Amino acid sequence: MNAIEDNAWRRSWQALGQRLPRPKAILCISAHWETQGVYVSSTEKPETIHDFHGFPRALFDVRYPAPGSPALAHRVAELIPQPRVHLDSHRGLDHGAWGVLRPMYPEADIPVVQLSLSSLQPGAWHYDLARQLAPLRDEGVLVVGSGNIVHNLRHWKQNQADPYDWAQRFDEDIADRIAEGHHEGMLGYETLGPDALLAIPTPEHYLPLLYILALQRQDDAVEFFNDSVASSISMRSVLIGA
Repeated sequence: MNAIEDNAWRRSWQALGQRLPRPKAILCISAHWETQGVYVSSTEKPETIHDFHGFPRALFDVRYPAPGSPALAHRVAELIPQPRVHLDSHRGLDHGAWGVLRPMYPEADIPVVQLSLSSLQPGAWHYDLARQLAPLRDEGVLVVGSGNIVHNLRHWKQNQADPYDWAQRFDEDIADRIAEGHHEGMLGYETLGPDALLAIPTPEHYLPLLYILALQRQDDAVEFFNDSVASSISMRSVLIGA
């Protein structure tokens, strides 16, 4: 609902889009495209995917007609020789992508490509794969990881604004590790204790963060925004290198 509601999170994404240098293209790693193997979207006109149910009609009516970029898709495949990156000429943009990009770039005039999450691989594997994408930072490509540090829908209570203690602790623990540059300790998230097991019952919402951390350079500034936890979901966002 953040894609259509006026709230503090959406306004922060709007402000970020206005503040950042305009990218030539966007590469998005979303929690909502899991595959066996690695895929990159290569269609010229990606459709808007409504991969959810039970929400108001207004959300299903949203269209985000951003163009794709076959050239960027091929560039991603070139940068990652192993494992092989498969080009998907039919994949559209899921809500993990357009839900964030629509507030940031409402004109939908910047090409967007999505990179899938190989669902059977551990955190360190994703981090190492993402490091191969480092040249994109010098080629005008904005890399966006869309997920949540804490994402447990089983414990989610819509009318509970205050976070669970375990959700708040884990969110703050990960934020401290990011601020201190302790990436290695975040890769094996399943070993980080009982709070982690509640915060990350399944890995797909956590993994996009590792793709962003993998691109951090030694002199990059780190900035947090939307740093709040509602019930069992963390909305914390991190900006690196801008």
